[in-house]
Amino acid sequence: MAIFGIYLKFSDDMEELTVGTRVDHPRYGEGIISRVNLVAYEVFFARGGKVEITKRSNDLTVIELKEETRPKNMLTLQEVEQVLVDVLDRFNGLSYTSQLGEKWTGGTMDLKPANPELKSKEIPIETFFHKIVMIRDRMRVLEQNINSHPRLTDEEKVNLQQYITRVYGSLTTFNILFADKEDYFVGAKS
Repeated sequence: MAIFGIYLKFSDDMEELTVGTRVDHPRYGEGIISRVNLVAYEVFFARGGKVEITKRSNDLTVIELKEETRPKNMLTLQEVEQVLVDVLDRFNGLSYTSQLGEKWTGGTMDLKPANPELKSKEIPIETFFHKIVMIRDRMRVLEQNINSHPRLTDEEKVNLQQYITRVYGSLTTFNILFADKEDYFVGAKS
């Protein structure tokens, strides 16, 4: 899943360990899981005492798996992640997918240097379009961060916003790639 050009990976194959499971850790040795919360295990180790270890850690090796004793109404981390993915997908979350204009689908850009001895570069338009959309999304995040910054004065925010508007204006050349006019870059209006 992509959010502002950042790709989030939600693992489906993570094993949810339960209280009473015996584990081994390279630093702390053998231990027993005493508590399970949403993102971490609380483990009592013979050498390290009580240690909280994130569920994403690859350092735990299961010695003896205790049968599941989790209450039926308690969600696992994977279930919470899936709910989050579903909600973001349903309401278009933080990102919006722009569509490439149909006439450009499957096309390429051929960049030829002035020197004929140098090799040209061919780029799929979809790849170029994706990079343009990523620039736009990152500019939007920058704009939001400027607007919500607690230390910037209103005057400083306006000055920085002018630069963002000029960047959008410079990118209007690429509006021909978008399928929908609502996705177009808009610079300063006269």
